[in-house]
Amino acid sequence: MLLYAPELPGIQKVASGKVRDIFAVDEHLLLVASDRISAFDCILPTAIPQKGEVLTRLSAFWFEQFDFLPNHIVSTDFSDFPVALKPFQFQLEGRSMLVKKAAPLPVECVVRGYLAGSGWKEYVQTQSVCGISLPEGIEQAGLLPETLFTPSTKAASGHDENISWDECRRLLGDSVAEQVRAHSVRLYETARILAAEKGIIIADTKFEFGLLDGEVILIDECLTPDSSRFWPSAGYAPGMSPSSFDKQFVRDYLETLTWDKTPPAPELPEEIVVRTQAKYIEAYERLTGLPF
Repeated sequence: MLLYAPELPGIQKVASGKVRDIFAVDEHLLLVASDRISAFDCILPTAIPQKGEVLTRLSAFWFEQFDFLPNHIVSTDFSDFPVALKPFQFQLEGRSMLVKKAAPLPVECVVRGYLAGSGWKEYVQTQSVCGISLPEGIEQAGLLPETLFTPSTKAASGHDENISWDECRRLLGDSVAEQVRAHSVRLYETARILAAEKGIIIADTKFEFGLLDGEVILIDECLTPDSSRFWPSAGYAPGMSPSSFDKQFVRDYLETLTWDKTPPAPELPEEIVVRTQAKYIEAYERLTGLPF
């Protein structure tokens, strides 16, 4: 089933993001991953079949790997969902997470192991990434000397804005800021080792955290093609932009158009949709070792 926007009459919708719709269900929240895809902060009118299922299943896989850090998952098994959701099984099964109600922190926790995307563009201009000075001579897609924690704001609309470590501490408080930085780096480095064994380089990713009963927990999605750059290890070489298993493929297509990156976004041709779907599914199968 292709799901662009879930319709759950009688269930309270509390938020709608670029990809996920969030509903209140008893003492929990229901996160529904649609098949919408965004690029350049615009939601595209064309959906990618099964994308929401990939995001949900892959997030659940990673949450299970990180037993050293609490997360918000209650269940991704539709049979565990409240009776009120049973009429919507066709829309929800395989793409929904029942989660604890945590208070989201107002910071995106971006972690970088390689120099790519906006980080590469900034480095070319300033020899730094998000204000962090780096040595000379790092090539595009090159390995960074150490894992970088580069937080940003969480914009309700438009672009997230990179912030300094001092601003991160001001927003979160010293203790919570130190925790999310340490957690983010550990999560990334743990995942990078696991992914390398599966032939995938995780160039960068972002995490979100929330507070539940005063404890920092991992929330939202986790290490998906929407929130990460996944590169195949085979054929990787610094000095050029690698092929990827993420939505960079869609961004690259959109860059060939005359679109000015403001709404409304253009439709995607069938070839791009099919190839993007295949890339998302391949990322899932490679990382988990499971057939989709």
